[in-house]
Amino acid sequence: MGAGAGRRDAEATRGAILRAARYLLARHAHADITLKAVAERAGVSAPLVLKYFGNKDALFARVMSFDTDAEALLDAPLDDLGRHMVRHVLLSQRELGADPILRIVFAPLQGEHGDVLRANFRGQVTARLAARLSGPDAALRAELAVATVLGLGVMVGIARGDQVRTVPVDDLVERYGPTVQAHLTAPRTDR
Repeated sequence: MGAGAGRRDAEATRGAILRAARYLLARHAHADITLKAVAERAGVSAPLVLKYFGNKDALFARVMSFDTDAEALLDAPLDDLGRHMVRHVLLSQRELGADPILRIVFAPLQGEHGDVLRANFRGQVTARLAARLSGPDAALRAELAVATVLGLGVMVGIARGDQVRTVPVDDLVERYGPTVQAHLTAPRTDR
């Protein structure tokens, strides 16, 4: 096995551990989650979790960060960002079984850790998006666009809406993308 294969295996293991920790964090209070439970859910040993993340606090600091998720969510030119965001949320739900930014809805379960989750979300997702927008209400439009995408994520991943779960991704992107895009596009000033 070459070095590239080992690196891919390590990345896959790290990803499985993060997914397991996110899954558990969405269902249990931080204080009630053990490294053993994370390891079991990820299909690895607890010492391997420690090898990759050091300790529970370091693992959950990573889980509570939206930095990488926001990068993927916002990785499109502004004029196509609404459709991209919708596609990203839908594909995350369908392919991974979870939308990485949707975990913000579980912040109330987390006590003081919920405050960290909310602060990270505001700084790493909505503020990052607002910085890409123009106009005096850019921050508001960023929050509205993210709220719109989160609503879709809730309907698909939590409410498990029968209709939205059966419609092809491309059809939903074409129907819902313009709704998100409307918040991203600066209002015309020549009216």
